[in-house]
Amino acid sequence: MRILTVRIRTLMMAAVLGGALVLGSGLAYATEAAQVWQSGARALPVYSVERTDNKIAISFDCAWGTDHTDAILENLAASGVRATFFTVQFWAERYPDYLKKIAEAGHEIGTHSATHSYMSRLSEQEIRAELSSSAQAITSVTGEAVRLFRPPYGDYDDLLIETSRAMGLMPIQWDVDSLDWKDLSAADIAERVTSKVRSGSIILCHNNGLHTAEALPVIFDVLRAKGFEFAPIGELIYYENYTIDVTGRQIAQAAQ
Repeated sequence: MRILTVRIRTLMMAAVLGGALVLGSGLAYATEAAQVWQSGARALPVYSVERTDNKIAISFDCAWGTDHTDAILENLAASGVRATFFTVQFWAERYPDYLKKIAEAGHEIGTHSATHSYMSRLSEQEIRAELSSSAQAITSVTGEAVRLFRPPYGDYDDLLIETSRAMGLMPIQWDVDSLDWKDLSAADIAERVTSKVRSGSIILCHNNGLHTAEALPVIFDVLRAKGFEFAPIGELIYYENYTIDVTGRQIAQAAQ
């Protein structure tokens, strides 16, 4: 009976969110999304933000390599866009020069965990260790406090979300997935992103995507022509006086 109830609940959540595939990047992320809802997660990270000013954010997960990072940073600079980078601890420790370069360019840096593990499988003590050590690894290079956290694989449960918030780290997902990790063409990446963005969207990309850098100028030009303005995630979200709906959209509460 419990298994049946979980499956029913999973299907209901998928329907509300427009299907599990919306939550992640391709088949691997679709699997993780299913695991999330089967775990009974009720505490949600921020997928997007309810805004009327057309502000949006673009983010890059850093876990494997740096081959295309310089080109990404060059295109961000050329377009005057400040982004958010989520770095895994082992990446930060292996490429401190890149971490420093990202920070000095004015971009925001959040943690993507210490070991890029499935964190819904960890105990509270293990979660705290991952988040503390990874945030410290970033701060030791940049000198800046870390305020944002993105769970690896888009995988989370209540314990992870509640623990990260208790540690002062806002958990962040995304509502627009570039699928750049699939090595889509630059044109396909740009089309996916520009066709799905709305005010308050958070775009997911990767620092080592094969055609990500090439797609960025088109993404920036098209979205700006539509009236959108880019900002780091930390300037997009609310840190207090907000609610989060069932789709993970953060909504500011009206002042009392």
